[in-house]
Amino acid sequence: MPGSSKAGAPAQALALHDARPLFEKALVYGVQHGIVGAERLAAMHTEAPKGMVQIARYFGSEFLRPELERARERMVNFISLHLQDATGGDLAQSARLLADHSLLSRSKAGTDLLRQLIALPESSHFGMQGHDEAQVSLLALWSLRSYAQYREELERRSRIGEAVQTALWLAERYALDDDVLEEGDAEGVIRTALVLQALGYRGAEWPSVAVFRKLLTTRRAAGKALGSAAALPSPKGLPSELHAVVDAQKSVVLADLGKLLDPARPLGTLLRPMSALRNRYFLLEDPLGEVDEYLRAAEPLGEDEAPPAAASKTWQRATQGENDEAALLTLFLCLAVGVPKKTLLPEKAAKALVRKLRTKGWEPALAEAFIAEHAPEVHRADYLALWRSFVGEARGTLQDDHDYGLGDALALLRRECHVGE
Repeated sequence: MPGSSKAGAPAQALALHDARPLFEKALVYGVQHGIVGAERLAAMHTEAPKGMVQIARYFGSEFLRPELERARERMVNFISLHLQDATGGDLAQSARLLADHSLLSRSKAGTDLLRQLIALPESSHFGMQGHDEAQVSLLALWSLRSYAQYREELERRSRIGEAVQTALWLAERYALDDDVLEEGDAEGVIRTALVLQALGYRGAEWPSVAVFRKLLTTRRAAGKALGSAAALPSPKGLPSELHAVVDAQKSVVLADLGKLLDPARPLGTLLRPMSALRNRYFLLEDPLGEVDEYLRAAEPLGEDEAPPAAASKTWQRATQGENDEAALLTLFLCLAVGVPKKTLLPEKAAKALVRKLRTKGWEPALAEAFIAEHAPEVHRADYLALWRSFVGEARGTLQDDHDYGLGDALALLRRECHVGE
């Protein structure tokens, strides 16, 4: 009937999603199209139980029914993973692979793909290399995941692997030992190498914080700025396949160099341990070099001049030895609002601080006076700059009476200060 024909047209146009594993779809396709014959099907009926028992034994026990059922699922996934990777999901090609090879060999091919995935680095931090979970547990985990999840993880780990390879190539040029690298990550090494290129560093050794600061000071004095990513050449001799890895970091480095070469921004603040910018770069810690730099800075003093004053006991008690930016800003904020001095605020105390600030106000000058009187003299200018920068950026949010739930204020304090649970 014409009417029924029209009614059926939309239904015919709809393509149903086939959620079956590729192995099952390819096998059905192969049988229907004469690619997989009766003899091959009979062989599969013999191979499948053997493979299931082997897989169940590897991951647990072949004597438990749940383990055998899970082994069947794993075997189907292993074979489907291999077929998808080898053929891109083409049913005819997949069916031919099933006709020409045993199920055990296709299952092993899928297992090998997962082993290769697991062997790739999971983190770009060198200290995490070689500390992955046991391979059996990881293989058990990935054997039950989809091909899409496998591809996503493969791409992620491949990017990490390329970054690690690039960083190791750069480290070799500067004779950096593996033990030294354990404190850093691949991206930090790459970014630092780009900065060294931009600053015209000619040293044969990887720089310490003191050397890095000196390089930046010299460049600031020369008044030379960097205009675009073109001013950040890739290291000479870098293998062509690693150029994309280096290029991906150039925009971040260029933005950071804008701050590092800005005379209005104190280098001590920018390069303070635990600061966001400092953590993006890999620099060697050299305490003796820092002491030498301090002594050289004191050399021009005349006979009647005193060396820079150290921190007062009041400062030492208030900071409790903490000198990272977040701890200091927490302390300064407590002083400005007039609450007990802390370098870490529980969330309840942070809320009370914001409420008091909004009802009774705050006096940032009190924190400035504390810094001027008690902070170590060599760091006073940096601490003042840090505090004034925070006040300028945070004032609007902290004083916003429309932030009824304190959500914005707490988010700011969690980002800039030390706020616990």
